Amino acid sequence: MRNSILTLILLLSVSIAKAQNYEPVITPNGDTLPYEMINGQKVFRLTVDVCEHEIAPKMKINAWCYNGKTPGPTIEAVEGDKVKFLVTNKLPEITAVHWHGLILPNGMDGVTGLTQVGIPQGQTFAYEFELKQNGTYMYHSHGDEMVQIGMGSMGFFIIHPKKKENPYVDKDFAIMLSEWFIEPGAKTPNPNVMTDFNLFTFNSKAFPGTEPLVVKKGDRVRIRFGNVSQDLHPIHIHGLNFKVTQTDGGKINPIAQIPETTVVVAPGQTRTIEFIAEEPGDWAMHCHRRHHPMNAMSHDIANMIGVNQKDGLEKKIQKLIPEFMAMGSNGMHSMMEMGMEGPPNTLMMMGGPGPFGQVGMGGMYTTLKVREEGHLTDEWYQHPKGTVAYPVNDKGEKIELKQETKKMDHSMMDHSKMHHH
Repeated sequence: MRNSILTLILLLSVSIAKAQNYEPVITPNGDTLPYEMINGQKVFRLTVDVCEHEIAPKMKINAWCYNGKTPGPTIEAVEGDKVKFLVTNKLPEITAVHWHGLILPNGMDGVTGLTQVGIPQGQTFAYEFELKQNGTYMYHSHGDEMVQIGMGSMGFFIIHPKKKENPYVDKDFAIMLSEWFIEPGAKTPNPNVMTDFNLFTFNSKAFPGTEPLVVKKGDRVRIRFGNVSQDLHPIHIHGLNFKVTQTDGGKINPIAQIPETTVVVAPGQTRTIEFIAEEPGDWAMHCHRRHHPMNAMSHDIANMIGVNQKDGLEKKIQKLIPEFMAMGSNGMHSMMEMGMEGPPNTLMMMGGPGPFGQVGMGGMYTTLKVREEGHLTDEWYQHPKGTVAYPVNDKGEKIELKQETKKMDHSMMDHSKMHHH
């Protein structure tokens, strides 16, 4: 019954959003926090608790979440709104919620010991203030921040302007950038790790668990990025250029906006980009730090590139370690193709289904799917004839693929019928 009521409230919120001249934000793999209107205030309810979260199929972690999710549900409101948050703490220690980037009364800022008493376990605190700005902001724990944020306690706080924006955006996405260290085979992140992370996520999902961003050709698209992790993340999108239109400090004057293909989002920052989706296709979007579109990286593996592990070496080692396999001499792609099983609850280092085989990325990766009018689908893009790269001989003449390549592709062709979820 309560779930039905919350669904009804959420649908009503979307209708109100349309009436108030803004496009509701889409949080891929996430959702939006419903609210109730009580005595002229928008009243939101947040509960922070331990939860089980799926990073990607075959991998679940123990996280600390808002309303059972990491990141927590996206908060949407309008500049000038009077808001109230009822925050219940079910963590095993005290907490507080900081409204990151918001201008508000000091006693509502949410820093344990400085602006408030920490919320004890089982207690509910109220935060109430008026929204004096618009833009892309965040909320996150500010009690035992290292552990609680490191375990997933964060979310978006989107404040829309009072007036309808010009130009108006057709699709508005919000993506939180996070990183984790989870021992292979383990389930609980280690928040004490400072630099050597091995999982990188969009909205706490690693590819192939990330949802694609599906838009129509000609749409004006906005993507909001937030980051409360340890690293800065240069997010790159293929097939287009965009302009950075907002920082967490507000809108950038249009004359100061310059075209980019990569936006750097540092810890504690939000960055908002906008572009027109002009070229149909499945376009990669990923962090451009080389290890970040990867899964379950172990940085203490011996470097075997260029080392000849054959010539009997593999068999000699197998006498001592029967399960040993020689690998890494020619790069890591062959490991992905083999689909090797790792420890339980551990993702492959890279790879997920694509229309031409395995996509050689994981972690902070998803797909921007630009579609023609009337074909808004998350199925793989059907390339027009003559628009796909092809093999040639030394004279530049088109030839057939080598037989061994054909065999490899044939074994993966079922993936071309799969959706990217």
